Amino acid sequence: MTTAMALADVTPMLGRPDPGRTEPAVRARAVAPVINAAGPVIEANKALPPEVLEAMHGARLFRTLLPQAYGGDQATPAAFYRMMEIVAAADGSTGWCLCQASGCSIASAYMAPEVAREIWGPANAVLAWGFGNGVAKVVPGGYRVSGTWAFASGNRHATWMGGHCRVIEADGSIRKNPDGSQHERSMLVPRHVPRFHDVWNVVGLRGTNSDTYTYDDVFVPEAYSVCRDSDAERRVQAPLYQFTTSHLYSAGFAGVSIGIARGLLDAFVELAKGKTAAATTKPLRDSEVIQNGIAQ
Repeated sequence: MTTAMALADVTPMLGRPDPGRTEPAVRARAVAPVINAAGPVIEANKALPPEVLEAMHGARLFRTLLPQAYGGDQATPAAFYRMMEIVAAADGSTGWCLCQASGCSIASAYMAPEVAREIWGPANAVLAWGFGNGVAKVVPGGYRVSGTWAFASGNRHATWMGGHCRVIEADGSIRKNPDGSQHERSMLVPRHVPRFHDVWNVVGLRGTNSDTYTYDDVFVPEAYSVCRDSDAERRVQAPLYQFTTSHLYSAGFAGVSIGIARGLLDAFVELAKGKTAAATTKPLRDSEVIQNGIAQ
């Protein structure tokens, strides 16, 4: 199936919010054949190919959790889960990248609208980030940021990157939250700014390209720093954004896990239809043991 054919049923809502609130799962199902067909290439090249990204952006899958004010669906966690299960069943790496990017898009609810529109305005917008310990030193107008972060899934097709940092005040003290815990902010920069380290080579999820990246004394304006899950800094007050980022990631990655399992089961059923095991005459599909295992 070509990308154009896969998108035939979703063309009316490409590139803009869907006034009919078409379920993300419906759009995901339309492009799943494109994703599935590219699976071997995704694994071999450690990246999502152009035709897959074109299909996913065309169906606005990366905008599922983005606020409606910024061109997103602002979907429910349940709708997000259903979409993730379908995409991950088509290809595990693609599902993982989509889930990670969707969680990152929650940051838009905590920043000034003009900054959110700058980052997510382009149709191919994707924010990626990873895990690590960065330092943001307060300077006039923003921060000087240094640090290294790992597991940046989807960074090759990202348009912006984020780095989570503790904040060092101008006097050298560590910024604290009102409860005494260490304050953390995510520092957002265009994708070309960090240095990337090609270290990811995990069988079955090579396509996520979850590499490591570094900020080297990068200036980040105050408006491009975000404190996720902060009630005080939340700009979009819709019910979806009352969930923490971790809660929404949990819903999405549950869908990824179930989807990968479903994809494996479906692939085995197809194999069993035409395969006869060595030293036997009975096709796998007719084996009582196989039938029992599949049923369970």
